[in-house]
Amino acid sequence: MVTRRAAASVLALCGLFAALNSWGETTAEVLWGYEGKRGPAHWGSLDQSFSACAEGTEQSPVDLVSGTDRDYPAIKFDYGPRLAMVANNGHTIQVNLERGDGITLDGTRFELLQFHFHHGSEHTLDGTQLPMEMHLVHRSDRGALAVIGVLLGEGAAHEALAPIWERLPSQANWAVALPEEIDVMALLPKPRTAWRYRGSLTTPPCTEGVSWIVMSKPVTLSAAQITKFGALHPRNFRPPQPLRGRTLGRE
Repeated sequence: MVTRRAAASVLALCGLFAALNSWGETTAEVLWGYEGKRGPAHWGSLDQSFSACAEGTEQSPVDLVSGTDRDYPAIKFDYGPRLAMVANNGHTIQVNLERGDGITLDGTRFELLQFHFHHGSEHTLDGTQLPMEMHLVHRSDRGALAVIGVLLGEGAAHEALAPIWERLPSQANWAVALPEEIDVMALLPKPRTAWRYRGSLTTPPCTEGVSWIVMSKPVTLSAAQITKFGALHPRNFRPPQPLRGRTLGRE
């Protein structure tokens, strides 16, 4: 039986998908992609609003090759079961969430908006690319962005992601509501140590000033799960960008 709260939340998620679709990434009018003349090497020339993709000095992703050990304040995770909608926005599979989840990072609260996936990890470990990567995108009341990256290797199936994988929309600009709430906390690895650095969105317009937290320990997907995603969005990753003097912090 669908409760009134669930029905209202699903309607809100439908509106969220229509309004945000590729939230924080780009406007729908400018076509971009991952191959050829619209691929990552050309993003900066596709539109003036994408100039940071070519001219930015703090771009993401990066190669996690070395880091400085630092005693960071612990990240407070405030994740609980939430209703969600699985959307194919043409560039990735994005899961838009009912509002309420978030993190507190260095004293600032960031609300979790959505999470999405890249086939071929964007961050690399000492030059090694993993099969996939998940990004959880957060925004503060003042518009600051924080993204948690989770590297996804091949191994045992990821049971918490199974309800999403069962409903991956194969058509671009299509979304499907999950029938049950998803526990975002179950998506994260243990322990929750991480790399931290200042970077950007990894898709146009490549906005800088993003606080990145990349989990040190990967989690796994089965080979079948990786293949199923790759059939929809093969190689939807941006290659690592130069550090340009930035320091990678490691907790």
